Amino acid sequence: MTDPCGGAARDEGPGGVRRREFLTRVSVALSLWGAAIVGIPFVGFLVAPLFETTEPVWRPVGPATAFRVGTTTEVAFADSSPLPWAGVVARTAAWLRRDGDDAFIAYSVNCTHLGCPVRWLPDANLFMCPCHGGVYYGDGTVAAGPPPRPLPRYPVRVRDGQVEILTSPLPITTD
Repeated sequence: MTDPCGGAARDEGPGGVRRREFLTRVSVALSLWGAAIVGIPFVGFLVAPLFETTEPVWRPVGPATAFRVGTTTEVAFADSSPLPWAGVVARTAAWLRRDGDDAFIAYSVNCTHLGCPVRWLPDANLFMCPCHGGVYYGDGTVAAGPPPRPLPRYPVRVRDGQVEILTSPLPITTD
């Protein structure tokens, strides 16, 4: 067998495969393997939302007797769409206000400006965002600062003496 230059082929291996052909095949195989390693997670990221079913879930946050009328309390519960590897971040919270015997209002803990967690200041009857100075009144409406909207509210119900919050991946506004 001769090479294109007319000389005798000296790069053939035992199976009759040339060295250049062998290295080309190895390079292509390694490139495809590397592309699969990078591409599979990327495709999974793009396709995963098509298969997610994140239905709102009622989460118990405590007995109704644990909350005094006229107070606002932070309550923690499991996120409605936790990922298997989420760990401690699968827990979220809300501000729960009791206005009457069976009258509760739950506000998101996240500021509508950039999502920072708001704090409740009971003496001032205000929610404060420490990131950019956003201020909300006790009813969740904007008092001052950069927040563009009131604090989102979660639906709340009392069932068998337990206060439950209807959780969803993003807070549902029920104004």
